[in-house]
Amino acid sequence: MQTQAYNLYGQQNKITLELQNQTVKHLIDRVENETDYKFVYMIKDVDVNRIINIKMKNGTIEKLLQKTFENTPIRYQIKGKQILLMLKKEKETTTLLSEKKTPVLFTTTTAKDNQESITGTVSDSIGPIADVLVSVKATGVYVITDENGNYAIEASPGDILVFSNPGYDTLEIPVGNKTVVNARMQQNITDLKEVIVNAGYYKVKEQERTGSISKITAEEIGNQPVNSPLDALIGRMTGVDIIPNSGLAGSGFQVRVRGQNSIAAGNEPLYIVDGVPYDAGSMGDRSVSGTVFYLNNISPLNTLDPSTIASIEVLKDADATAIYGSRGANGVVLITTKNGKPGKTVFSVDASTTLISATRFLKLLNTEQYLQMRREAFINDGITEYPSNAYDINGTWDQNRYTDWQKEFMGNIAYNNTIRASASGGNEQTLFSIGGSFMKETTVFPGDFNYKRTTAFANISHQSKNNRFTLQFSANYGLDRNFLPATDLSRRARILPPNAPKLYDDNGNVNWENNTFDNPLSELNATYRNESANLMANTTIGYKIIKGLEFKTNVGYNRSDLTELQLNPHTRFNPAWGLTSQSSSTVKNEGNRNSWIIEPQLDASYKLGDGRLNVIIGSTFQQQNEDRFAVLALGFANNSFMTNLSAANELQIINEASTQYRYIAFYGRINYNWKQKYIVNLTGRRDGSSRFGPGQQFANFGAVGAAWIFSKEEFLKNTSFLSFGKLRASFGTSGNDQIGDYQYLNNYTITDADYGGNIGLSPSRLFNPYYAWEENRKYEGALEVGLLKDRINLEIAYYTNRSKNQLIGVPLPGTTGFSSIHANLDATVENSGWEVNVRTENFRRKDFKWSTSFLLTLPKNKLISFEGLENSTYANQLVLGMPISVSRLYHLTGVNPQTGLFEFEDYNGDGIISSLDRQYNIDMTPKFYGSISNSFQYKNWNLDFMFQFVKKKGLNELSYTESPGMMLNTSTSVLDHWQNPGDHAFMQMYTTGWNYDAYAAYSRFGSSNAIISDASFIRLKSLSLSYRLPLDKEGQPKVTLFVQGQNLWTITKFKGGDPEQMIGFLPPMKRVMFGFRMEL
Repeated sequence: MQTQAYNLYGQQNKITLELQNQTVKHLIDRVENETDYKFVYMIKDVDVNRIINIKMKNGTIEKLLQKTFENTPIRYQIKGKQILLMLKKEKETTTLLSEKKTPVLFTTTTAKDNQESITGTVSDSIGPIADVLVSVKATGVYVITDENGNYAIEASPGDILVFSNPGYDTLEIPVGNKTVVNARMQQNITDLKEVIVNAGYYKVKEQERTGSISKITAEEIGNQPVNSPLDALIGRMTGVDIIPNSGLAGSGFQVRVRGQNSIAAGNEPLYIVDGVPYDAGSMGDRSVSGTVFYLNNISPLNTLDPSTIASIEVLKDADATAIYGSRGANGVVLITTKNGKPGKTVFSVDASTTLISATRFLKLLNTEQYLQMRREAFINDGITEYPSNAYDINGTWDQNRYTDWQKEFMGNIAYNNTIRASASGGNEQTLFSIGGSFMKETTVFPGDFNYKRTTAFANISHQSKNNRFTLQFSANYGLDRNFLPATDLSRRARILPPNAPKLYDDNGNVNWENNTFDNPLSELNATYRNESANLMANTTIGYKIIKGLEFKTNVGYNRSDLTELQLNPHTRFNPAWGLTSQSSSTVKNEGNRNSWIIEPQLDASYKLGDGRLNVIIGSTFQQQNEDRFAVLALGFANNSFMTNLSAANELQIINEASTQYRYIAFYGRINYNWKQKYIVNLTGRRDGSSRFGPGQQFANFGAVGAAWIFSKEEFLKNTSFLSFGKLRASFGTSGNDQIGDYQYLNNYTITDADYGGNIGLSPSRLFNPYYAWEENRKYEGALEVGLLKDRINLEIAYYTNRSKNQLIGVPLPGTTGFSSIHANLDATVENSGWEVNVRTENFRRKDFKWSTSFLLTLPKNKLISFEGLENSTYANQLVLGMPISVSRLYHLTGVNPQTGLFEFEDYNGDGIISSLDRQYNIDMTPKFYGSISNSFQYKNWNLDFMFQFVKKKGLNELSYTESPGMMLNTSTSVLDHWQNPGDHAFMQMYTTGWNYDAYAAYSRFGSSNAIISDASFIRLKSLSLSYRLPLDKEGQPKVTLFVQGQNLWTITKFKGGDPEQMIGFLPPMKRVMFGFRMEL
């Protein structure tokens, strides 16, 4: 058979074939394998063994069916990609269900005496489904649902009803004693346009959305060996840039949805988990966790097991985010957890072991190169006799010894062991899913350090028999414990001299090499511990008052608790110092955050003319309380008491805060869909936030979105190559209140000084009653097309976001006693860019499928305006017309061949190199980023892999090192250095630090364009290979074996550690997972 492109809504499939003495079954199989059509029929009605002879050239699918079934009792009906084969009307009995559309009952059997009329409604997560085939499994009776999803059929109490429709899992429901059997069908979609997308307060089909929403499914998440939901999103969505802050388990992520909108306020998106807003801000204190986690970023989302997630949607444009008002400026991340499916209870267990290792190491000097550098440095500094503390070169340490300290401290293999168990199932009224997991992951550092996580979840949904009452409950609890070194050893591993002594002496004790060696192993005695618990619970109750009108209320609760300690015993120092436990110290931070939300909502949906009108009105009431307390404890009688702060000799309060955030909103949505062709979506919201000054606490936000599905126009219906086409556009406003609490009020800080035994207060912030909202205006236009029977799907979008009324520090005269005041300033930041999403089905047969996905984002960020920038505190940080992530640096012009020192451009021409000459601007915003994914399926085998690519600049290997020549190892890039007058080299002369001119020049070098390099990379981000064992008999457990990998291979010119995470902290890890999954 040869097939060409056809129109999805017509029957324009051109077919050329010749069949001689073949069966009807053979024809059906060929059509299903070589086209998008699927047949639905009763075996007892259709003689599939009948021999046929057909010859056709460039005929249609309709002509083929006519030839096949002419002069037989079978007739056909084509509905989209579904072909129904049914008995002709001469042998039919008919049941009328509605005047507008008549479901037809087909039967070849005689009605039984005990049969009754069974009625019901078939629906999915959006609403009723038309054209569902409802059949009686044993008798051969079947009907088709009408446009409202209703059906009526004759069946006996012992019968089983079978519900089938393309894009959905087949559902079987026993009749029993019921006369009303409602069915909820679960999506199993191959047609991307039929995917149901969660937009927060409502759901919409992919083909009918007017906003920009990206989605990742449970299957895509499950194909990655990740611990965090955010890790699973990397490279999977256009316009969403996610960077891990560390390779350690339990660390956080930097997430940017379409760029950085605010200069000083928060830029993180809003997170919603099962309808509950989730504050993903770190509760960690920098004094406790800042030395092990970058920016003490500990994400509470880490307590959520990715395997429990059904989907993650990211809302990006105004149409999608405006309904979230002040919280939607930076995008919205919607996380939906899994629920059960109708049918028998399914028990699932999976277990896995993951091998974890570092992705890349720096190229550092070996012992010979290092000692030569040191010798030259002393000569350049005019030092003829090596100092007594220059142990590496004065003969104290073995000058022939070499240790690769990166492999010693970061080259170990870590392990992750995970086990999960769950049960799910239900019937047409009630669905459930419960389960839990346990995970333990070690580190690549020496020592018994680990991260443990325990989770439990429960999801229950119920609907009454008459479909009027619905109840949805979900709860997730996560507890994680992290035990790590108090300091990330990555930087120490990179700067330790290569001939430093061995770590252990001959007796197996920590080696101090006669007090000449500050052994890094001693740092492992200083530890960091945290325990984080998170509970999320949500209940949604709905009641359909009348047809088309439903009232529902969402009630949610979230509580997060964090306790973290940094223990610094005296044993982290050389015993020769004579320290005791009286020198030991503990830093402890405790934080808890709890919030509740209530959202009553009224949904109305009616037919209006040839279209459907949907209206939503609702309100939000939310409150969040947060308490933090950090204290330093000094001196203990014994180190075993270090976790008991009451045993300390002295306590010093580092930080203490108690805040309350209140939020109220009223929102609405009006959507009109005319003939599934012209769609208009209006959203609006009025927000009130306690974070702003009196009279500034309320603001209005809104958006309009529209879509035209032009492929449904009559003049395009018969176009052979175009199967789907849509234009959409949106405009609107959203806000940003990520500014912390009480920023507009007078703030006071407790001082160390006292007066007459009384502790005083010092003013730290001025009152500003005009403190108001940032406003983000968003514009977007997009084209979506499906070509060649949707074998090629393309989406191209252009967006522009402008954030105004920036909340930043405004400088004040010194006479006020304050350097600045937090206020709104007339500064505007613009983010714009193109997003391209291409998905193709390259090959599709019964036993073999191959699909490809290509994602590309080309972002731009720039500061459009900033009144009084030159006199502000940002004068040396920001540049008009440049991104707000710009780096203002000295411009290195080279090394002076005569002096051997770095030279820099004197921008102001005053003959002096000073901070005023930091005028060389480098854009640190990625030029583009994206991914290429491929998915292969052959029988029981599945292979998926994704390459991530990024074009950007980053801080290189010289950005964190001291001047070459000091008692610190460094990159091999310094080998190209100046030695004698007349030399032309990249690096200036070596110095031990005693040459003031050389040291000062290198200090400027560390703030010059020389520390910025091309950090672009292509990375095999993820790979998954699985095999499903074949089933020998019904009821046998379904077993799947899998191997998965992450960060497996990287192509880059970057000479730093890892191009994704560049300075001083452990980079993302390479992970290889082996596991199995069993369902029973």
